[in-house]
Amino acid sequence: MKKQLIIYGILIVIYVLYNFFFKIADEKINTAINILFGSLIFGYIAYIASTLLKKMK
Repeated sequence: MKKQLIIYGILIVIYVLYNFFFKIADEKINTAINILFGSLIFGYIAYIASTLLKKMK
């Protein structure tokens, strides 16, 4: 479980770094990248939850 939380933390750090330092000038593309990042992070939360539920059984 610790490995999944470390990966989740790295994803959050990458997301924050992108939004502070590596923004793309085009707003539409930047919004699309933010939506993709958010979806990836949300999907990873779902993966962690399903892994945790399987371990609880």
